[in-house]
Amino acid sequence: MSTPTFRQAVPSDADRCFEIEISAYEGDEAATREKIATRIKQYPQGFLVMELDGRTIGFINGGCAHEVVMSDEAFKELVGHDPAAPNVVIMSVVIDPAYQGRGYASLMMRTFVSRMASMGKKTIHLMCKERHVALYERFGFRYARPSSSDHGGMAWHEMDMAL
Repeated sequence: MSTPTFRQAVPSDADRCFEIEISAYEGDEAATREKIATRIKQYPQGFLVMELDGRTIGFINGGCAHEVVMSDEAFKELVGHDPAAPNVVIMSVVIDPAYQGRGYASLMMRTFVSRMASMGKKTIHLMCKERHVALYERFGFRYARPSSSDHGGMAWHEMDMAL
């Protein structure tokens, strides 16, 4: 079995990342292609792409903030993002459904956390559905609170990790 590789996203990744995003997220919770392209352009250091045999199979992206407000919809377009800020806010963690269930998400998250720590970041924050809370706890995140966000018409839970 091949070993996945990781790299920073480049603008030409936007189409494939959007394809994965809409295949893995329900309805309105998926980011638009424009949002994905903006995230790659404005903060490629926070956009980790996972490849297997030269094909992109997943990615994690985020932005950085001095004050984290998880329900801030504008932040998903990196409004208020500061690459020097110490707090990382993850926006997408996604594996192509054809590759799910093989441990790739765990490997990708560990790689992302390690990269953010090596960049001197202090915390990582994310929102997830209730069914994913235990998964993120296994990665080292702690449950913070139910979120006030109703992104995509869903109920969300805020989690964070100190680095």
